[in-house]
Amino acid sequence: MTRPKIFGIAGWKNSGKTGLAVRLVTELVARGYRVSTIKHAHHDFDIDKVGADSYRHRQAGAHEVTIVSGTRYAIMHELRGAPEPSFEEILARLAPCDLVLIEGYKREPIPKIEARRIESANRTPLAPEDPHIAAIAADHAVTDTTLPVFDLDDTAAIADFVVAITGLPAPA
Repeated sequence: MTRPKIFGIAGWKNSGKTGLAVRLVTELVARGYRVSTIKHAHHDFDIDKVGADSYRHRQAGAHEVTIVSGTRYAIMHELRGAPEPSFEEILARLAPCDLVLIEGYKREPIPKIEARRIESANRTPLAPEDPHIAAIAADHAVTDTTLPVFDLDDTAAIADFVVAITGLPAPA
């Protein structure tokens, strides 16, 4: 299997990363690409509802719980004190696709765009310290950079940039 193209969205909390990721997935899928996503969370998160059968399986100590239906399946893996898996380990678990869009993992050496919003609690630019940031998407004017700057809501232009920088071939 060939490794999929990878592109990241980095930024501080409330910088617009999730909104941009969702819009990019919508745009790229509409163009015919198969896109998967990885989101990194810095806190204890749960995708399971208290009391659900799968939740009860995990609480009982199951290492992995897989929920399968005619529409989708999900595998929840409990670390139970083991270290967080590496970015590469997570990437290796994904099914084949054209592009993996990464939200978070701001320290990974992958091409990425930095999301910036005025409302972010932390507005310290990431780009000056990260040579892998290839562009900036902001909801305000950015003049202190030589990188390409996009309006945070200009999804089509940002998608064009992602396709160009990753070398994504035209969809089959």
